[in-house]
Amino acid sequence: MSSLIGPTAAPGHSRLVPPIFVTASTQIRQLLALVERAALGGGKVLITGESGVGKDLIAQRIHVFSTRQAGPFVPVNCAGLTESLLETELFGHVKGSFTGAHRDKAGKLQLAHRGTLFLDEVGEMSLRMQALLLRFLENGEVQAVGSDLLRATVDVRVVAATNRNLDEMVAAGQFREDLLYRLRVIHLHVPPLRERKEDVRVLVDHFVSRSAARVSFTERALQVLERHRWPGNVRELENVVEQTKWLADQGAVDIPQLPLAIRTAGESILVVNERRRQVADDLYQAIIHGGYSFWEHIYPLFLSRDMTRHDMRELVTRGLSVSRGSYRVLLRLFRMPPHDYKRFLNFLAAHDCGVDFRQFRKLPAQRPERRPRVVLPPLSEADRDDKTVISALDATDRFSAV
Repeated sequence: MSSLIGPTAAPGHSRLVPPIFVTASTQIRQLLALVERAALGGGKVLITGESGVGKDLIAQRIHVFSTRQAGPFVPVNCAGLTESLLETELFGHVKGSFTGAHRDKAGKLQLAHRGTLFLDEVGEMSLRMQALLLRFLENGEVQAVGSDLLRATVDVRVVAATNRNLDEMVAAGQFREDLLYRLRVIHLHVPPLRERKEDVRVLVDHFVSRSAARVSFTERALQVLERHRWPGNVRELENVVEQTKWLADQGAVDIPQLPLAIRTAGESILVVNERRRQVADDLYQAIIHGGYSFWEHIYPLFLSRDMTRHDMRELVTRGLSVSRGSYRVLLRLFRMPPHDYKRFLNFLAAHDCGVDFRQFRKLPAQRPERRPRVVLPPLSEADRDDKTVISALDATDRFSAV
């Protein structure tokens, strides 16, 4: 969480150093008190909140203040693994169960015995994996992939986190309702940074104090930072401080030294009727109207977990609705060379982000909005390759003929 910063792991696997919480917010102080109370029990915990608020640090704090603090804390990123890899990661596998299984391997559930298992981005699990997890939560039994003989019973406290709205996913049939009830015995919600503006200044001071570069932010710059909506929350604030402290003129950070996206926050970040737009909509507009490309700009966001598999699928869906289901045309729309066709499809398949093209074949091609809604910082002229920039309107006309 943003107010959470600092070293989190001590040498060795089973001991953690409590995360440092830097905050001036009453909301965070109340949350920390609730975290310590929840830690003393043995119930499962679901932590919700936007990307970058520090849900993983809350999970670590739960472990450190629990009766399981002497046991291991084992994190698993559910969004970073395909379904088959996630199954072997959690449950382990036996030798010969699949190609490349040269030896038996214990799963994270067994490694977390008498400790805490942290399931990050649990909302990205497939329905099949949700069923397997639910079976484990009901009886505590672990059966390795490829084994039909021996089952081990483990004692693990499960803490899960997500930036998705699981109630909406349940209504859409994308998340099991019975699993949600199992995971949400205790519910902790981490508020976004824009709802606790008083934390911005103390966090800036903290980030600056950890650096060898001694800088100071002017009052004007701090006011601009406080007005920003911080869609990336504390992680975004930390990156902004890291960037600006090296650009400061004689150790002073004023408005001109702030990133363009921060300086123009009032123009580019305001949301109509305070409705949070989908990440996929913003990224799509950044590609179509802002000169961004998939491999150079969108792909790194996915690898750094600033967007989820759901966001990626939604982005691909937007593109396919314009290209009438043609992935080859989608490559041009997303500013990728034609020879990246197999690379792109392999990427989508490996991360379970593919979208069935057939549903778009009989639909009329959609035309991108004429008025862009780009919330990412615009690219400089040096970063834009005029030879590859596609006019969204002209491109759509060409796509309609495909």
